[in-house]
Amino acid sequence: MSQRRTVTSLSQQPRARFAEELKALREANGDSLRQLGEKVGWDFSLFGKMENGHTLGSADVVQALDQYFGTGRFLVTLWELALGDKAEFKEQYREYMGLEAEALSLWHFGLSSIPGVLQTRGYAAEVLAAGGIKGEELTRQVEARFNRGEMLAAEDAPRFRTILYESVLRLVLRDPGAWREQLEHLVGMSERPNVTVQVLPFSAGPFGLMNTDAMFLGLSDGRVVAYTENDLHGELIEGGGQIERLQSAYDAMRDLALSPAQSRKFIGEMLEEARCDPST
Repeated sequence: MSQRRTVTSLSQQPRARFAEELKALREANGDSLRQLGEKVGWDFSLFGKMENGHTLGSADVVQALDQYFGTGRFLVTLWELALGDKAEFKEQYREYMGLEAEALSLWHFGLSSIPGVLQTRGYAAEVLAAGGIKGEELTRQVEARFNRGEMLAAEDAPRFRTILYESVLRLVLRDPGAWREQLEHLVGMSERPNVTVQVLPFSAGPFGLMNTDAMFLGLSDGRVVAYTENDLHGELIEGGGQIERLQSAYDAMRDLALSPAQSRKFIGEMLEEARCDPST
């Protein structure tokens, strides 16, 4: 087994550093990706994605790699840095992020904001700043949130669906240019074959998740997990009747929402209004 490494690669971004160190450890150990998969017990394609920076893997995977390479908590530490500072992520959210990295499909409902994977830097900056984050911490969190969107553009990107309540699109940014950029990004991403964007209009009336933002993850083992949150609380839900009730509510909202084509037109009209607004 390899000995504990000192971080020596040139990359300064935590995500790239993690990928480089993982590849260096594997090569120093003389393993191919397939051999590593057989020895550690995960599909070798996952390790290829991790080395290419397309995914970070889950906590369990990274812990198993540290154990295999004999590197203590070296890779786990880099993985946590790649996710973000430990203080930024509560334990459940950190676990959710690991699951998100392995998900084959994701479906989201946004009651209060555009999902992080579809946010531009300008949008993320205003939203995070409104929550009291400032200075270097703001810059770091903006980059962390923006970089999450890379997974939707990867060659093996997961399927992603978001239903955005109309209020999300009516809450414009203070910076008109940043708001136009965000709307343009939404339209562009909605045209990707793996991304579906729907708008739930005010005219739909009451609906099942009126107080909750939610993300569902479809995992490779067939499980579905959910993460729900509001301003004060986030909860990872991994099974039982709660998942079924949340999925039922989501399905009902999907039926009430505008179709993907209608939703793209809706957002496009908002974009044209923003471009034509003389105050901007």
